[in-house]
Amino acid sequence: MIDEMTMTTVVAASPEACYALITDIERYPEWATDISSATVIESDPAGRVAQAAFRVEALGRTARYTLAYDHGGAPHQISWKLVDGDVVKQLDGRYEFNSMTEPGRTEVLYQLALELAVPLPGFVKRRAERRIAHTALADFAARLETGPGA
Repeated sequence: MIDEMTMTTVVAASPEACYALITDIERYPEWATDISSATVIESDPAGRVAQAAFRVEALGRTARYTLAYDHGGAPHQISWKLVDGDVVKQLDGRYEFNSMTEPGRTEVLYQLALELAVPLPGFVKRRAERRIAHTALADFAARLETGPGA
C-alpha cells in the first residue's frame, strides 16, 4: 500500500537558499536525521544532481536507495523518483519553495509517496513517517536558519 504525505512549513530563507540546501546532497548526513551517507552518482549538464544514492539507518534497520532528480522547476521546485531500493518500492516526492509577501520568508511544501517492499505493523509505519516528516521539514528548516554549525 502506498502512503502519501503532504506537509508545509515557513522558513526564514529565500527559495534559492532552500533549493541550494536540498540539492547539496553530499552534505545531507550533516543535518538530515538517519541519513548516514549520500553520494551523487550522476550530474546533469548544468552540474546539478541527476542521481544520488543514500544509506539510511533508522529504527534499528539499514536501507539503501537511489533517486533520480528533476530540476524542471528550479529554484522553486525539485522532484525525485525512486530508481532502486532494497526496502522500498516507491519513494517519489517533491519540494516546492514559494516566496511569501514577507521578505526573506519562504513557504516550503513537501510531498512524498512511499511504498515499502515489506509489510510493517501500523505503529512502526507511523513512527517511520514521523521521522521522515521531521527530517523533511524540521531538520531542513533548522539547517537553513542556523547554518552549517547547527
